[in-house]
Amino acid sequence: MPNTAREYTEQVEAQVLAPWAAKSCQSRGRLVPEEECPLRTCYQRDRDRIIHCKSFRRLKQKTQVFLSPEGDHYRTRLTHTLEVNQIARTIARALRLNEDLTEAIALGHDLGHTPFGHAGERALNKLCPGGFKHYQQSVRVVDKLEKNFQGLNLSWEVRNGIICHTKGKWADTQEGQAVRYADRIAYMNHDIEDAITAGVLAPSALPAEIVQILGDTKSRRISTLIQDLVDNSGAKGLAFSPLVGEAYEALHDFMYSTVYVDKDAKREEQKVEKVIAELYERMLEDPGLLPDGFLQIAYQEGADRAVTDYISGMSDEFAIRMFEDLFVPKKWHVL
Repeated sequence: MPNTAREYTEQVEAQVLAPWAAKSCQSRGRLVPEEECPLRTCYQRDRDRIIHCKSFRRLKQKTQVFLSPEGDHYRTRLTHTLEVNQIARTIARALRLNEDLTEAIALGHDLGHTPFGHAGERALNKLCPGGFKHYQQSVRVVDKLEKNFQGLNLSWEVRNGIICHTKGKWADTQEGQAVRYADRIAYMNHDIEDAITAGVLAPSALPAEIVQILGDTKSRRISTLIQDLVDNSGAKGLAFSPLVGEAYEALHDFMYSTVYVDKDAKREEQKVEKVIAELYERMLEDPGLLPDGFLQIAYQEGADRAVTDYISGMSDEFAIRMFEDLFVPKKWHVL
C-alpha cells in the first residue's frame, strides 16, 4: 500500500496511463536532486512552480499578435498559454497521457517570450550575438533567471517539452508532442478570431476548401483538429491524418500571406524594432542600468547576454516606460 498521497498518485498512473505515457516515478530527475514531496508528484510540483513564478505573471502584459490592443477580448501571451494548456490537456486525457506533465510544459512553454510578441523576438534575434529564440530562452528562464537567479529546478521531461515545443527536434515524450500540437492549434485559431475582431480579416475570407475540412467556426476547427489528432495517434507518436494535416498547413500558409503581413501591423512592428534596439544599445553602453542580478550575469557571461535576458523578460508596458524614461524628454514643472 502507498504511504503518501504522491505514491498513491504514482500507483494510479501506472494503472491508468497508456504504456508509453511518461510516469512520474520514472522521471529522469532534476538538475539538482531534491527530496520528493509527500503530496505532489514531480510534474505537479513543476506545474506549481511555473504558475507561481514572476515570468508567468508577466505574460499577461505581453503581446500575442496585435500590439497593445485596446479591446478587452484580444489575446495576450498569458491567455494564449491558458488556451494551449486547455487543448493540450484535452489531448492528453483522450490519449491517456500524463496530464500533469502536459500541463507543466504547456504553462511554461512561452516563459521566455519577448515583449511585443514575435516582432520583439525578431528584433532581439538581430541584436543578440548567436541569435535569439524564445523557446531556448524559456528554458534559460526556468534554469537560471527565475527565483532570484536560482532557477526553478524543473524535471528533465518538462524542460525537454519546453525547448521542443515549436521547431526542430520533437519532444522525447508524447506529452511534449501534445503541447506542440496544442500550441499550433491554439494560435492559428485564436489569431483568426483576433484578426476578424480587428478588421484585418473578413469571416468569409477563409478558403472554402479549408473550411469544408476543418469547419467554419473556431470551435469546430479546434474540435476537428483535436479529434483527428486523437484518432491518428498511438504508441508511435502523435499525428494528424494526411487530409487534416494538409488542410492545417494550407490554413497556416493563408494566415502568413494575409494576417501576419498586414501593412498596419507591420508599420507598428517597425516601431518595436526601434524600441528594442535603442534599449539594447543604451544598456550595453551603460550596464549600470541593469538590476543587480543581471549585472552579475554581465560579469559572468558578458553584457550582451545580460541585456538580452533583461529585455526579453520585460512586459510590453515596462519596455515602453523604460524607453520613455531614457529617450523622451520630460516636461518642466514650474512652481
